[in-house]
Amino acid sequence: MTNSIAEIEDADCLFVIGSNTTEAHPVLALRMKKAMRRGAKLIVADPRRTWLAQHADIHLQLKPGTDIPLVNAMAHVILDEGLQAQDYINNLTENYDAFAQAVAEWPPERAAEVCGVNADDIRDAARAYATTDRSGIYYTLGITEHVCGVDNVRTLSNLALATGHLGREAVGVNPLRGQNNVQGCNDMGNNPLYLPGYQLVGEDENRARFEQAWGTPLSAVPGLRLDQMMDRMHTGELRAFYVMGEDPLVSEPNLAHVEEGFEKVDFVVCQDIFLNETSRRYADVVLPATCFAEKDGTFTNSERRVQRVRKAVDAPGNARPDLEIIIEVAKRLGAEWAPAEPQVIWDEVADLMPKFYGIRYDRIEETGLQWPCPDRDHPGSKFLHEGAPIRGKGLFYGVDHVPPWEEPDEEYPFLLTTGRTLYHYNAATQTARSAGLVDKQGSNFIEIAPADARDLGVLDGAAVQVESRRGKVDALAVVTDRLSPGVMWMPMHFAAARANVLTGDGRDSEVGTPEYKVTAVRLATHGH
Repeated sequence: MTNSIAEIEDADCLFVIGSNTTEAHPVLALRMKKAMRRGAKLIVADPRRTWLAQHADIHLQLKPGTDIPLVNAMAHVILDEGLQAQDYINNLTENYDAFAQAVAEWPPERAAEVCGVNADDIRDAARAYATTDRSGIYYTLGITEHVCGVDNVRTLSNLALATGHLGREAVGVNPLRGQNNVQGCNDMGNNPLYLPGYQLVGEDENRARFEQAWGTPLSAVPGLRLDQMMDRMHTGELRAFYVMGEDPLVSEPNLAHVEEGFEKVDFVVCQDIFLNETSRRYADVVLPATCFAEKDGTFTNSERRVQRVRKAVDAPGNARPDLEIIIEVAKRLGAEWAPAEPQVIWDEVADLMPKFYGIRYDRIEETGLQWPCPDRDHPGSKFLHEGAPIRGKGLFYGVDHVPPWEEPDEEYPFLLTTGRTLYHYNAATQTARSAGLVDKQGSNFIEIAPADARDLGVLDGAAVQVESRRGKVDALAVVTDRLSPGVMWMPMHFAAARANVLTGDGRDSEVGTPEYKVTAVRLATHGH
């Protein structure tokens, strides 16, 4: 996230794309509502008429999987009408010609045909974003969970660079993180390409620094991504699986295929605060961990803010903090790891991570600090790229439309997209234990456009069966005008009727993110 959460209130134009912010990030959405009350323009690109879309100045109700044509067409308008920040482009960017050439191929009329939106709405959105001084882009998994997720993000980066909406307050390109410490997880090196602090494992200098600190040689070969692990479960190359704070049997795509993989694995360890679908069915060992209120440490949120978390209550039974469990497992594997407090761990990683060097426990007792924070006197970085992009010059990309891995056809005529709801959280391992939340939303459902419901003879509240080429899921029909005909929507939370039984094997070619947002399905009422 290039900018800070508080800055959202000061934006004069909010471009929200692939994010149902009021349900997936309701507290953060309050900032958007404050900006709207101030008179900020709101542009929403979403296949559903969400709360934000209903209140938007412009709702671009695009077909799922067509973000690149839409954003390229907005960029086309900006260049065609001379709305670009030419001095910024000339002085602070590179590869502009490739970008300009790519967007020249996407006039609004062509994009409108592919996306299913009005060409004039694309023009109005482009003008609003480009001509407003403080315009920010906000996106989530609706952008990244596609076979072209990386390229989707690149088009948004292009848009910010072309207009100079970067390196200032209340602008930028802002992914909203889906969990409270996803950013911190990445920061600490839980990515196969990186050592902690986004230092490439393949670079000798980086490895040498960590080898000296840790007293052990490190491989120069990056580890496996999650999608690659799933593949290797089937080939026999991956024999054991250590699952921590995750429920792959609900959250992974094409779950029948995932189950076949787990059947072939010799040994599964699950470390979590509750039993879930994966641990109940496949765990050989369950290691009970502690929740946020039962341990000390740090969380790093969407805006790169490192914050203290403090133990408030004792853990139940045999539950232990994750750190303690990992150290004990390492000792049993022969490593000479001594018990360590979270502050000792943090000081070690801060010493090894230049962007974090100035963040120390004595400085984050109250409000936390945002990285980069290179020294102890640095106040932390409210926003990134001030003065110039961090890499020296912002890099434009020439990006073209990449069709989804699977599209509707005669046999499976509807396009299903999935997401989150206000009442549940991820695989609902925690929220499904709350009687109040279950009372509000206790079972899976599928949203259907009124025209499709009429054609299928489906009444609101009817029990239906949703089927893809991978499997079938039972759900209740919700007939709603939130969707365009031909598009259906289902939440991903319910273990009893798992939406990801339906999703396919498409994934982003660069980072392996599954394409959860586009699946071809058909629908039947029970008994038909």
